[in-house]
Parts: sequence; C-alpha cells; structure tokens
Amino acid sequence: MTDNDAASARQFADDTLMSRMGMSLTSASAARVEGTMPVEGNRQPYGLLHGGASAALAETLGSIAANLHAGPDHVAVGIELSISHHRSASAGLVVGVAEAVHLGRTVATYTVRIEDQDGRHLASARLTCAIRKVPAT
Repeated sequence: MTDNDAASARQFADDTLMSRMGMSLTSASAARVEGTMPVEGNRQPYGLLHGGASAALAETLGSIAANLHAGPDHVAVGIELSISHHRSASAGLVVGVAEAVHLGRTVATYTVRIEDQDGRHLASARLTCAIRKVPAT
C-alpha cells in the first residue's frame, strides 16, 4: 500500500460502519484491497458470524478499491451487491480480498472472497460501483 493509497483509504474509516465493526485494511490499491474483521461483535444470535457483517465487509473493501480507482475528483458508490455464504465462522478474524473484474470510467466491478484465518472459504461476493463526478460545492 503506498502512502497515498493508505491516506485515501484511511479517510473512509473514521466514524463509519467500518470502524464500528472493527474492520481494518492490510493493503489497498484500485485493483486489490485486503482487510480483516473480527467475528467477535459481529455475530448473529446463534453465535455465528452474521451474514450481513460479511456483506458489509465485502461492500467496504470493494468500495474502497473503487474509490481509489475513481480518483480525487470522483466518488464511487455501490449499486449492486450479491453474496453467497458457503460456511460459518464463530471466532477469530475473517479476511476479505476484493479484486477488480472491470475498471471502467463510470463503473467498477469487484469480486470479494472472504475466508477464515485458516484459509477456509466462507463467502463469495460481487460488488458493482457507479463512478460519478464529485458535485461542485
């Protein structure tokens, strides 16, 4: 992660769902973003990682990558998210990796793989973001 990428990615972390859910970035670029999230505090009533928490991690990682791709005069916003849950986790950290499928001028699409700390595949997601010019203020 370059200093510029790290600074850009950090701007998304303050007072956001990302910070409330304990997500953290380990690397970030327009083509690939990796991050972690604890299971603790993100469980459903049966003690398993909440599917919505996995979806939030996937959208967060993909959106950060899309915003890095969009550049300083544009913003990327999620317009479609789909996720399939393959197995559960009840403890530890989960690791998510968002990788670019398409980096266009107005749309960016990412696949996101979520695994447990042992590398077991927990969920697969796909996120599409629209890229728009930042409105003049």
